[in-house]
Amino acid sequence: MKVLIMAAGVGSRISRHLQGQPKCCVDVDGKPLIRHTFELLKKKGITDIEIVTGYQEKYIHQALEGFAYARYFNPFYRVANSISSVLFAKDFITPNDDIMIMNGDVFMEEKIIDIVLSEKRSPVMLSDSSRIEDADYRFNWESDKLKKYGKELTNEQTTGEYVGIGILKTKDIVPFKQGFLDAVANEDYNCWWEDIIYRTVDKGADVFVNNVAGIFWAEVDYIEDYERIKEFVKTNN
Repeated sequence: MKVLIMAAGVGSRISRHLQGQPKCCVDVDGKPLIRHTFELLKKKGITDIEIVTGYQEKYIHQALEGFAYARYFNPFYRVANSISSVLFAKDFITPNDDIMIMNGDVFMEEKIIDIVLSEKRSPVMLSDSSRIEDADYRFNWESDKLKKYGKELTNEQTTGEYVGIGILKTKDIVPFKQGFLDAVANEDYNCWWEDIIYRTVDKGADVFVNNVAGIFWAEVDYIEDYERIKEFVKTNN
C-alpha cells in the first residue's frame, strides 16, 4: 500500500493559533504531527509516501528531515480546494498498488493503520459512530454502505463523523483519477478529493464505511481538536 497525504491547506479555522505553521506541524508530544504520522506508517511497513504541500511548506520539510518521500507542491492552496492537490499528485495516483489518501492534519492511533491494512473492500471511508452531536462532516450509512453525506445532515440522520481517511484498491484508482480530472476540466475548483468518491453514491455505486468507534483520532480543524489530541497523548504516555 502507498499513502497520499494532503497537507497544502491554510487551515483558516485554527490558523490564528498556529503561528504561521501548517496544521500538520502542530506539536504532539515534542514532535510535529506529520512526523508522528510518518513514524507510524514506517512502523507498519509503509514507505511509499507522497505528500502534497502548499501553505508554509518549509515547516513540513523541516519536520520530515531524514524521511524519504515524494513531494508535490500545490500553488493554488488559497484559491481551490483539495481537488487541486490530487491533480498535482496525479502521477502518484496509479493502479500499481492500493492507496490510502488522508488529510495531513489527522492524528490517529496505531490501530487505525491496522484497520486500513486489513481492509478488503473498496472504496472505503473511515468514520466514527461515537461522534454525532459534535460531528463536522457527517455520514449516514446502512449495512456499512454510505447513503448520505454532508455537513448539513441532522443528528437523527447522522450515523458517524468522517475521519479524514479513505482507501482505494487498485480497481478503483483509474475511475477515481478520471473523476478528478473531469472535475478540474469542468472548473469545479471548490470540489474536495472526497467528493469524487461521494458522487459515485449518487450514481448507485457502493462506497463502504469502516466504523472506527473506540479508537482515538482527531482532525485539527479547531483548537478544541488540538486540545483533545494533547490530552490523549498526555493520558496515554
